[in-house]
Amino acid sequence: MSGGVDSSAAAAILKAEGHELVGFSMQLWNQRRGLSVDEHGEPLPSRCCSLDDVYDARRVAAELGFPFYVLNLERDFERDVVEPFVQSYLEGETPIPCVACNSRLKFASLDRLALSLGCEKVATGHYARVLFDEETERHRLFRGKNLQKDQSYFLWELTQEQLSRSLFPLGEMSKPEVRSVARASMLAVAEKAESQEICFVPDGDYAGFIDRYLAAEGEEERQPGAGEITNARGEIIGEHQGIHRYTVGQRRGLGISNERPLYVVSIDAARNRVVVGEQDELLSDEFTAAGVNWIAFDEPQSEVRAEVRVRYRHAPAHATIQPLPERRARIKFDEPQRAITPGQATVFYRGDEVIGGGWIVKAEAGSQESGAGRKG
Repeated sequence: MSGGVDSSAAAAILKAEGHELVGFSMQLWNQRRGLSVDEHGEPLPSRCCSLDDVYDARRVAAELGFPFYVLNLERDFERDVVEPFVQSYLEGETPIPCVACNSRLKFASLDRLALSLGCEKVATGHYARVLFDEETERHRLFRGKNLQKDQSYFLWELTQEQLSRSLFPLGEMSKPEVRSVARASMLAVAEKAESQEICFVPDGDYAGFIDRYLAAEGEEERQPGAGEITNARGEIIGEHQGIHRYTVGQRRGLGISNERPLYVVSIDAARNRVVVGEQDELLSDEFTAAGVNWIAFDEPQSEVRAEVRVRYRHAPAHATIQPLPERRARIKFDEPQRAITPGQATVFYRGDEVIGGGWIVKAEAGSQESGAGRKG
């Protein structure tokens, strides 16, 4: 229970269906660290995983009449989500911590807890669907019926065991329908605004957070310093103030005058270099993924055709996936795609079904190679 309208409505639906519920919230980010602050040192407001959210979740559980507990996972969250997030930026990647948080922390922790308590299912407010295929004896993951709210992209790392115990009551619903459930159940959070930001960086200033985190850890020496901005030919055309301030596809904030708009096309962490180019240099038709997890079937022995996403808001594009050793894969698009970014998740679909996914580590054929990742 996040304290938001989605997980609260999911609880109301299950309660109305007659299920016996136990509610859990996770205390993830240690607000006392004082790292999520503005330029004046004042705490930034957050609508995700805050103490207020825990209070809202507890209130909903009381309104619906079932027991509620808080799990303190601050150390796990910092070790498994925040530290890899910082390291990924220092290596020239653009990470998406919500995937690791969902699969490696939230679902893993709740799944273990559910088993220890004798619970049959772990229910959340995700907009996704799980169906059991009796013919293949596999649990299959599908997009939520409301494609504008679909969150299957964040769940591709879930294992068959985790999927077997996952329950997504909102999978067939739209957001207005979910709010209607919350209103009908007279939940205090029925009109609560949605959270869009990363919970521990509520202002979206990732570079500022990283600077404060390294300073708090006494590791200022890890902070990237100034370096060269070059074009694809290696010609120096500017200076950057730290590679963690840039991401592939970025246009603003480069500080370079040019007849045509320039974009970040790759980041070379080893040489502390940002490479920029024109828009067509952002196009790539091939990349490598690591840490690949197949959901719809066991690891294939031959090429797989699928529609592939390279970021959350990316429209799936037709591609051929070639399995490689050590849970890696090479993805070849039928048509070049824009700004394939190391550190992001790639998810493989067939229609509405998620058949697998992985972590982007290198883009090729159309732009400079981007820094190698360490995922998987």
